[in-house]
Amino acid sequence: MAKKKKKMVKRKSYKITELVISDENESLAIDAISLVSDPAIEIDFVYMNKSKNNLTMAKVDEEKRMLISPALIPDKAIYRYNAEEDQDFYVYFSKSTVRRASELYLKNNNHHKATHEHSERVSGVLTIESWIKEDMKFDKSNAYGFDLPLGTWFVTMKVTNDDMWSKIKEGTIRGLSIEGYFVDRMEAMGLKAKKNDDKVLDALAEILKIK
Repeated sequence: MAKKKKKMVKRKSYKITELVISDENESLAIDAISLVSDPAIEIDFVYMNKSKNNLTMAKVDEEKRMLISPALIPDKAIYRYNAEEDQDFYVYFSKSTVRRASELYLKNNNHHKATHEHSERVSGVLTIESWIKEDMKFDKSNAYGFDLPLGTWFVTMKVTNDDMWSKIKEGTIRGLSIEGYFVDRMEAMGLKAKKNDDKVLDALAEILKIK
């Protein structure tokens, strides 16, 4: 009996791009932080109250209206879609870019800038703390139930806006997403993109845990 030939499945390729901060536009690196229903980094924040929430048993007086969240995670693959080219792709930030973004965010006095769903500017949302995770065991983010890699940028935000706080408690707003100007590594180096090499893509996919 003749063996059936295995059907060849065409593997879909993905473009993987490192985003960096442009020296010419570093003042625009992180312009604001947005409260969103679907955070690109796929991590929900923790809002502090007296009962259980979606990620932790942490207990803090709800009157403080504080939330803790990662703003950027190094080497985290973030899915994107280019409608013009009908192309799926991923972007990521290195540890050094994450740190630089966090520093420029404060340097440019953007801690008071927040938006809702990357659209309308909202008042009453203020970043009161910003830090980079530098120790796996003793970083304060562990107390809030986060198990994220070294180099992650965390923020604590104070929310006095009643409407935003209601959306947070209801689960309508589930995370944070940065707003800023970045360029990809190829553009920053003045190079032209070449056809994707499968071996390189496989290696990057493994590093960034793309499934």
